[in-house]
This record gives sequence, C-alpha cells and structure tokens, in this order.
Amino acid sequence: MNKTAENSMLAGETNWERVAAHQEGDPIPYEAEDGPYDPNDAEAARTWLERADLVRGGKVVRRGKRGPQKAPTKKLVSLRLSPEVIEHFKADGPGWQTRIERTLLESIKKGP
Repeated sequence: MNKTAENSMLAGETNWERVAAHQEGDPIPYEAEDGPYDPNDAEAARTWLERADLVRGGKVVRRGKRGPQKAPTKKLVSLRLSPEVIEHFKADGPGWQTRIERTLLESIKKGP
C-alpha cells in the first residue's frame, strides 16, 4: 500500500472516495513496495500476467494447459437420443452427460 493510502486507511478497507475520483486514463498510484510491477507500464503488466500462475481450488494451474487425466481417456462419439431422454437427464442440471454414462455402465454391469 502506498504511503498516501497507508495514512488514510486501515489495512483491508477500501477508500471509496479515491475510487470514485479516479478517471479513466489517470495513472494508478504506485510505489515499488506495492507489488511486483508498475500497473501503469502496460508491457510490464502484460509480461507479469503471462508468467503468472493461476490458482483454482488451492491448486496452481497454468493457463491453457491441462493436467494429466485422472481416468482413462474416453472416446468422442456422436449419439442421437430422444428428446425425452435428454430432458430427463438435463432436468437435474449440470453433469447430465456423466449421468447418462453412469446409467449405461450400470446397465452393462447388470447384464442382459
């Protein structure tokens, strides 16, 4: 936090007057102790963001890179299903394709 903000605010509080006074194109107040790059330097910001790690669910992931699959690779197929089947599985929300697969696997295990 720069010295101006440090003197006027407690840590973790937003200075809404300062936010409201900021105009598009105004330089962002910055001092070296504020962070790893000057946010007014577009090239430095772009470089920092390109190298930054993305954290999801407490795990570090890189943008555009997928980790190893947890389960064996599945095959992509095109399958025509009746509207009733699609509506039934979609009614429970996201994950409907996984539920269709689970139902098919259970059917296979039961046998003919």
